[in-house]
Amino acid sequence: MNIVDLPREVSTYQLFINKNNYKTLRDYMWSEDPVPAKLKVNQKQYDVGVAYRGYHIRKLKKKSLRLSIHPPKLFMGAREYHLNAEYLDPSMIRSKLSFDFFKDIGNLAPASEYILLKLNGSTLGLYLQLESVDDLFLKKRGLQAGNIFYASNDDANFSLITPENKIKHALEAGYSLKIGLKEDYRYIRELIYKINTVPQSDFRNEISNLIDVNKFLLWLVGIVCMQNYDGFIQNYALYRSAASGLFEIIPWDYDATWGRDIHGQVMEYDYVPIKGYNTLISRLIDVPEFRQMYKSLLETILETKFNASYLEPHILSLQSMIRPYILQEPYKSKDISSFDMETEYMIQFINNRRAYLKNHLVDLN
Repeated sequence: MNIVDLPREVSTYQLFINKNNYKTLRDYMWSEDPVPAKLKVNQKQYDVGVAYRGYHIRKLKKKSLRLSIHPPKLFMGAREYHLNAEYLDPSMIRSKLSFDFFKDIGNLAPASEYILLKLNGSTLGLYLQLESVDDLFLKKRGLQAGNIFYASNDDANFSLITPENKIKHALEAGYSLKIGLKEDYRYIRELIYKINTVPQSDFRNEISNLIDVNKFLLWLVGIVCMQNYDGFIQNYALYRSAASGLFEIIPWDYDATWGRDIHGQVMEYDYVPIKGYNTLISRLIDVPEFRQMYKSLLETILETKFNASYLEPHILSLQSMIRPYILQEPYKSKDISSFDMETEYMIQFINNRRAYLKNHLVDLN
């Protein structure tokens, strides 16, 4: 079993925010400006900033948070963390399972671990902590320095038009620059322009000079298996290595997976086609060599990693690890039966999705 090892226990984070700052946080929940706070973990204290994060999750009772560590200090080697509420996922393990799966098949993905969060002494609940995808993310993995762009909304669909079929106001629409200079947006502009304008006869060579095709196809295998509908046009970051000049894609926000949508409702196992969807995928799959590369990668993962016998032990280990903390959850403890039953649903989804994908491998011939 090569899937990511689990920690033996869940750390407790004590967050302290004074009354006025907490009122500001609540009253201006759409603000990206953090309020000052203190974070205490393992008897060590840090000055931090706290802001809400995400979109639809901000409207819910349990909200996701962004923690920024005041410089020059770092917290566990990072200056920023994201605490995901996982409120709409009955299992609370879909994101964690997704990132573990991505790493297991050879993709870049943020480190993720569960923490029990307390605010001013009261338990807020169990959260999934994600590391920020930034320069320190690259350094930890021994990767070359470069640019990082966040796909901030669904205009990041690799197309010249929006999902609403309107012409984009700029080629870089949908992206925000996390690491780099403003002029580095030229790399995104070049990428989007060439994806949409290079003739098919030249596309294989041109795109190979812009993206790491094998890594991109591995990401496609992952997202198609776990069926993240939104992840094709947002919920990802792009890392461009300054050394190679190639883009690589990094997944982000994967709670709407493994048979559930962004609202926590059932998403049938055959909702996302085997070829996925966005302009870049369509053009890659149209190249016979790349289509066969994708098919070969997918066949291998279906046989070795994306199957219930391989994933079920990890799913049950995750459930067992966090269950005692779910019982402390002010939001989920009263419906522990739904939590207990969700892993069975996820395993059935894996069986159904795997069968669907195996039956549709002929679509890649």
